[in-house]
Amino acid sequence: MNHGVFISLEGGEGCGKSSQISLLRNWLDLLWPRPVISTREPGGTIGAEEIRQLLVTGDRDRWDAVTEALLMTASRRDNVTRLIKPALDRGEAIISDRFFDSTTVYQGLVGGVEAELIATLNSRCLDQVVPDVTLLLDLDPVIGLKRVDGRGNNTETRFESKGDVFHQKVREGYLQLAKEHPERFIVIDADQNEHQVHQDIISALEPRLRALM
Repeated sequence: MNHGVFISLEGGEGCGKSSQISLLRNWLDLLWPRPVISTREPGGTIGAEEIRQLLVTGDRDRWDAVTEALLMTASRRDNVTRLIKPALDRGEAIISDRFFDSTTVYQGLVGGVEAELIATLNSRCLDQVVPDVTLLLDLDPVIGLKRVDGRGNNTETRFESKGDVFHQKVREGYLQLAKEHPERFIVIDADQNEHQVHQDIISALEPRLRALM
């Protein structure tokens, strides 16, 4: 096997990505012949985690959307060059909590950053790394934000604090992307219990993975 597989999970706040990544990694460990690694964005490496703190904490207006896109890309590049690309070159499987689709939606479609700038950042900085499959966990943002509110001592609330209208636009943006890229996206109904969401993911994902093996 000369190349690994890259799976990203996307969705609004509180859609259950962290829980599903844990379940997916356990399942994929039994299927994929090489190691399975999980990562997150922003973050995933020492430097990228430092940038994460700039992005997810503090006042909602701490940065404008262009600055967010630049910081996200800086974090993403470090994750790609130090973790994701080397792992893929070794034939391993990578599961990422968010990737460049988040920037396309949050900073681009919702934040107003020009699509040309985001495309340029991706093409120049990510060494042509693109997810093989993107799982979109679709959920009403009202439900998602209620889930987030119940987490307790969470200090990473900068994006959650941007308001209901912002998060509804995020959901619409993701669904738009999924329609534009059906060859890569799988849309999963995240308004179900954790077990059923996992089963839906496996049912949709397994045929695609076996085609890559």
